[in-house]
Amino acid sequence: MNESRAYASLVAHGRESADLASALSLLSWDQQVMLPAAAHPARAAQIGALTAVLHRRATDPRIGEWLAACEGSPLTRDATTPEAANLREWRRDYDLSVKIPEELAVALAQAASAGQRAWEVARNENDFKAFAPHLQALLELSRRKAEAIGYATQAYDALLDGFEPGETVAAVAPILAELRDASRELITKAKDAPQPRDLPQGPYPLAAQQAFLGEVTRLLGLPPEASRLDVSAHPFSTLIGPQDARITVRYDAADFTKALFGAVHETGHSLYSLGHDTGDARHGTPMAEYVSLAVHESQSRLWENQVARSLPFWEHVLPLATKHFPELAGRAPRDVFAAVGAIRPGLIRVDADETTYNPHIVLRFELELALVRGDLAVADLPGAWNEKSRDILGIVPPSDAAGCLQDVHWATGAFGYFPTYSLGNVYAACLFEAARAALPGLDAAMAQGDFAPLLSWLRTNIHEKGRLLRPRDLVAAATGQSPTAGPLIRHLNAKAQAIYGF
Repeated sequence: MNESRAYASLVAHGRESADLASALSLLSWDQQVMLPAAAHPARAAQIGALTAVLHRRATDPRIGEWLAACEGSPLTRDATTPEAANLREWRRDYDLSVKIPEELAVALAQAASAGQRAWEVARNENDFKAFAPHLQALLELSRRKAEAIGYATQAYDALLDGFEPGETVAAVAPILAELRDASRELITKAKDAPQPRDLPQGPYPLAAQQAFLGEVTRLLGLPPEASRLDVSAHPFSTLIGPQDARITVRYDAADFTKALFGAVHETGHSLYSLGHDTGDARHGTPMAEYVSLAVHESQSRLWENQVARSLPFWEHVLPLATKHFPELAGRAPRDVFAAVGAIRPGLIRVDADETTYNPHIVLRFELELALVRGDLAVADLPGAWNEKSRDILGIVPPSDAAGCLQDVHWATGAFGYFPTYSLGNVYAACLFEAARAALPGLDAAMAQGDFAPLLSWLRTNIHEKGRLLRPRDLVAAATGQSPTAGPLIRHLNAKAQAIYGF
């Protein structure tokens, strides 16, 4: 078979698999948003069955034959072409897939489905012991997965690489430590400084919040005809398929900003998803997929923090918010900017301010690393969480629901996921700094409610690139320099100076 026919076969196979994966995404979305409680066991079986089909397709020996026919051909001569990138990434995906036995892939999928439901119940009832067996099973399966994939130094590296290609504990730990130390310094200074005035404590009616979120997400560029907004226990975004992005939030009647920033965050994810899989000829190829979770997170965090927590944003959005929430009458944009940017250590990661967010990630990273290494037993997780929370955040959770049960990630076996959040923060700051340099009138445009220039810049430099480049290389190409924590630390310091004067 010549390389042209082999490449066409890879594209056709990939497109069919992508369509099946869309059905799996829909099953997962439905489980978290719409599924009746009694239907969860059957849904786990359905997810397991479809996972088995997709695993068989991903390990089809014909993929190896098609790749062999293309590799070393003119299609790979120029490594910067979409075809060469597709072949490189297909090879990576295939080599990883064939290392994982089908029974393990299915067991992980079913355990994640069951674990998610068990976590929802355990968190609601503050019952870690009921969730512990599910966590133990997911941890053991994840260790098996790491062993099947293989690693040079430690099992955690194999799990991390699955979310963030090329990253290791050795590479990530220094970045997290730098962010932790920079955040601690700001947290210490803010502790003794006068705090900005809080926003009114509502109540903010649900209908008003929903209407407001619809206006804001459309303002940022999320097309209503290609998306929907729902409610779930843990906010998330998922791309069901081309032109079908789903986001969820959770509402708080006393604080409309929780749903607001959740919606903006998930909108950032959806804008990225809609930007790389447009349903054109690239659908089903790596060029229509996200390159890594940190890059994905950079898009959500950029819109949430650099945009929605900025003064220009509130100069335009505050009148819209006041229309829905009369309680805000009399507040100036700078008042809201200061209130939502204040440094206030709290227990809940998804509600954390920008400065305290990265210490939350350090806490989780250190704990899950210890779990994977076997240095921490599942039964001891609540106590270890509380101890680290005291050391890192200066707060002890009053319950496991507000502590080790607050995140869904471990309930789905996503060990190695958490570091991508801080890497995403780093990438977001690097990208926004570069966008500001490329778009001199960006702040003025945002103050007028024009976010199209920023979205267009991100589309061109990040979204449309798919998996053309590896994560750090993609950010470097967009910004002109290798990503570091510097831009994020500068951003946090500048915000603290604007709010507190230090």
